[in-house]
Amino acid sequence: MSTRSFVAVDVGASSGRVILATVSPDRGADGGAPRVALDVVHRFPNGVIDDGVDSAGKRVLRWDLPGIFAEVQDGLAKAGELAAERGVRVESIGIDTWAVDYGLVDAAGRLKEPVHAYRDARTEATVPVVHEKVPPEKLYEVTGLQFLPFTTLYQLAAEPRLHGYQALLIPDLLAFWLTGSRRTEETNASTTGLLDARTGIWSAQLFEELGLPEGLFPELIVPGETYGTLLPAVAERTGLPPDTPVVAVGSHDTASAVAAVPASEGEDVAYISSGTWSLVGVELDKPVLTEASRAANFTNERGVDGTIRYLRNVGGLWLLSESQRQWAAEGREASLEALLAAAAALPAGGPQIDVDAEEFLAPDGMPERIRAAAARAGTPGGEVLTDEPAAVVRCILDSLAAAYARTLTQTAQLSGRRPGAVHVVGGGSQNELLCRLTAAATGLPVLAGPVEATALGNILVQARAAGALDGGLPALRAAVRASVQLREHTAAAV
Repeated sequence: MSTRSFVAVDVGASSGRVILATVSPDRGADGGAPRVALDVVHRFPNGVIDDGVDSAGKRVLRWDLPGIFAEVQDGLAKAGELAAERGVRVESIGIDTWAVDYGLVDAAGRLKEPVHAYRDARTEATVPVVHEKVPPEKLYEVTGLQFLPFTTLYQLAAEPRLHGYQALLIPDLLAFWLTGSRRTEETNASTTGLLDARTGIWSAQLFEELGLPEGLFPELIVPGETYGTLLPAVAERTGLPPDTPVVAVGSHDTASAVAAVPASEGEDVAYISSGTWSLVGVELDKPVLTEASRAANFTNERGVDGTIRYLRNVGGLWLLSESQRQWAAEGREASLEALLAAAAALPAGGPQIDVDAEEFLAPDGMPERIRAAAARAGTPGGEVLTDEPAAVVRCILDSLAAAYARTLTQTAQLSGRRPGAVHVVGGGSQNELLCRLTAAATGLPVLAGPVEATALGNILVQARAAGALDGGLPALRAAVRASVQLREHTAAAV
C-alpha cells in the first residue's frame, strides 16, 4: 500500500485547525495496523461574538461562520501545497465541529442571519414552551437525549420564522459551502433533540407536535458517505482538484473522538473526551431509554458505525480557559504550565463546585463565579477558596475529577457496563494533574491519549471510505494504538 493523504477540518468552540494526514503502509508497534501521522497546516482562533442585547435585554452571542469558512479554505490551500511537495494528492476532506448550532439558509443558499451561538440566552424563554408541547419524559422516550437548555430544538423554538429555510448544522453548513450539497450527518443530527434514538431517523411525530416544517433539515448521511465534490470557486481558491470529495465523518467532534479511543477489541470502552466540554460515558450497541436514565440526565447520541455514545455532558476545561483569559487580561500569571504546577502543590480536600451549573455557561467573570459557587457549597473544614489563580485551578480540576467519578459510577449502574480503565482523549489528556486526580477519584487506571483524537477519528473514517483502511471500529482503533503513545496514570501516583 502506498502512502495516502487526507485532510481533516476540525473546528472547536475556541479554535480551528486544518490537518493533513498520511496513512502509511508501515506497520506500527503491534505489527498489525498502518500508522497515521498528522501535520497541522493551519490554525485559527474561534470564539463567540458579542452582538449586543436583544429586545429583552439578553446578550446576543453569535459565530462568525463566513470567517471560519475563509480560514478553512486557507487551510485547505496549505494542505494541498504540502501534499504536492510530498508528491501525493489530497484524496478527500472531512469536517467535524461542535454540535447543536445551525445556520438557516434559503433556497438560494443565503444565510438568514449570522449564526447564533449555543451560549446565547435566547432559549431561556423557549424551554418551557417546548415542554408544554412535548413533556420532557416524552422527549426522552423518543430521542434519549440529556436535557441541555441549548439543544437545537430549543433554539429552533426561538426562531420567529422557519418556513422557506433549511437548517444546516455547522459541519453540514461548511460542507454545503464547499460542495453545494445539502445533507445532515447523523452523529450530529442525533444531538438536535429531533432524531429518533431507536430508528436513527427524524421523528415525524416530534416535528408535527413542535410545529416544525417538513424538510427543515436535509436528508441524512452517515459517516463514510460523500457530500459531494468541490465547487469550482472553492477549487480555484484552494488549488485542490474540483473532483476532491468531501466525505462525511463523525461530524460531531465527540463522535470522531470516540471513534479514535484506542481500546482493544472486546474491551468495554469508557471514555472522557476532555476539552471545552467533558463527554463522559461508554459505547453501547443500543440506547438506554429508561426513566432512571432520564432522571440521571444521560444522553444517547449516535456514533460511527451505528454505535451509541451513552454519556453525560459534564462541565469541562472551559472553566479553566475562561479563567486564564481573565487573569491574562488582569496581568496575572496565566500560563497553563505554571498554573498546573502551583495547583499540584496544593493539598487535597479543598473546595469544590458543581461544574455542570448553568451559571458557568456564559463567558466573563469566571474566577469570581467559581469562588462564589465554592463559598455557597462550603467544605467540611470550612476552607475558603482564595482568589489566587493556583487555588482556583485546583478547585476546577478537583471538581472535574469528582464529576467524572460520579458520572462513571452512574454509567455503570444504568448501562450494566463496568470498564476496567478510563480512556481520556482530547486536549485534557495532556493535563497530567487532571488525569491523576481522575484516577484517584475513579479508582481506575487512566489511559491518556491521543490528544488529537478528534482529528484521528475524522481521518480514519475518510481513509476507510477510500480503501486505505478496512474493517470496523476495532481495526480503526488498532491504527490509533499503532500511531500514538499512551500514558497511564493510576491512583497510586497521586
